Amino acid sequence: MEWTADILGTGYQSCSIDAAGPDGVIRHATLIRHDADPLAQAESGDDGSVRRLGVVLFLHGWSDYFFNTELAEFWSRQGYEFYALDLHNHGRSLQPGDPGGYVANLADYDAEINQAINAIHQGRAGSTADNLTLMGHSTGGLVAALWASRHPERVQYLILDSPWLEMHGSSMVRRTANAMVAPLARFRPETVLKLPERGFYFRSISSSAEGEWHLDEKYRPPLAFPVRAGWLRAVFAGQSQVARGLNLEMPVLVLMSSASANGMMWHESMRRSDAVLDVGVMALRAMALGRTVTLERIDGGLHDVFLSAPAVRKDAYGRLARWIRGFMQDKAPDDHHEGDR
Repeated sequence: MEWTADILGTGYQSCSIDAAGPDGVIRHATLIRHDADPLAQAESGDDGSVRRLGVVLFLHGWSDYFFNTELAEFWSRQGYEFYALDLHNHGRSLQPGDPGGYVANLADYDAEINQAINAIHQGRAGSTADNLTLMGHSTGGLVAALWASRHPERVQYLILDSPWLEMHGSSMVRRTANAMVAPLARFRPETVLKLPERGFYFRSISSSAEGEWHLDEKYRPPLAFPVRAGWLRAVFAGQSQVARGLNLEMPVLVLMSSASANGMMWHESMRRSDAVLDVGVMALRAMALGRTVTLERIDGGLHDVFLSAPAVRKDAYGRLARWIRGFMQDKAPDDHHEGDR
């Protein structure tokens, strides 16, 4: 592991990860860490040294990369080590000539996620990576939920920010679309589908348009990466797994906007709603993820609620902090006896 200065500047480092999937293909990913000094919320060990309460690993959405330093610094203030992973074919991991954003099976991400967690264990003396919180946004939220269902012993908490758990409308829409794309995805998976281009979400967040966030368009193109048949089939397959039930046992927090704004023309409501996904069907799928699911609807939230207007994301961070205190930092003794369970 060789950590080098990251594009985010002081306090951030990154390193390359090469991981071989079940198919034997070696894929390149990038692990980013916020190298913050331990803060007040971190606990002291018996020897007086300061230790963290746990580790957070963040997975970005499709056609995206990690850039939200405010999110990393929030977690550091809570007393957690923060890491993010630029998945293969995304962001810092994208190689010349690679199909941006492409994956043929969402399980192909498992190897690099596992490798990242192993690197966290190895890279920190006395690391608390055994207390892992996995956090994912949009498609990264879908990937995180599926990974957690396959590796429940490795993750203690799951936090999803507007996860892409289902297509717009209903599962019937997904099944119909899948039937149409499946033959092409089988024989020519990297074929680009000709779909309408909508850059409204980028417009609402990028400082080069009407937002406040500096985005590197090399890593996060305004109109996103081309949609390829094999990638769409992989998403449909993942959503189908969610629909059948993941039966997650760890506590799950889902944050999302309270409203969606769709359409082929820009309108002002897109500044205060999810202009990418259907929050109604998202909420229904979210509540069936497992036994302990908390749903927080953020009024005025964008597709990534932590990129919303300052007052809105202050509300989102407040709700997240409350959940952290209630679930992740609750040290109350268990009052139940074995015989009562």
